[in-house]
Amino acid sequence: METLLSLAAGLGLAAAAGFRVFVPLLALGLATRFEAVPLSDGFAWMGSDAALVIFATATVLEILGYYVPWVDNLLDTIASPAAVLAGVLLTAAVLTDVDPVLRWTLAVIAGGSTSAIFQGLTAGTRGVTTLATGGLANPLVSTAEMGASTLLALLAVLVPIAALVLVVVLGWVIAKRTVWRRKAPA
Repeated sequence: METLLSLAAGLGLAAAAGFRVFVPLLALGLATRFEAVPLSDGFAWMGSDAALVIFATATVLEILGYYVPWVDNLLDTIASPAAVLAGVLLTAAVLTDVDPVLRWTLAVIAGGSTSAIFQGLTAGTRGVTTLATGGLANPLVSTAEMGASTLLALLAVLVPIAALVLVVVLGWVIAKRTVWRRKAPA
């Protein structure tokens, strides 16, 4: 059961990283500081003063950057690989009491893939709204993404199973609206 909760937290944090890279890192750092979430060996640094200052500063800059026209599209280019790396790191950090080989395998495959899927969604959505509205609707998209990242990160550290359920539901909705819709009828 402990492993399932850890994996649920990891996937919730990874999905949150797909919406905003630094929000879940800050959330996990704070949860670590307040001893609300146990971390794997070697990840205690995430709750250090230096890490929290870096995560908080990066979170503020990332959030503000997404409200600047055209900078938001540039940030998506940078955020795509960063989100995958953050998803891997976050998942590995919370997978406690798991063999290191299994921890990193799950982190790379499940955590990295989850963050990549959600980052792809955000980048695609921003591209569409930029073309359709000249970027005027992008602040609304940015607000929704920040809200989704914050909600998923908080759920992941407080109620991991709820975060996992939300990730699965969002994944299903995304698949239904994109992949399944594109299939032409036979």
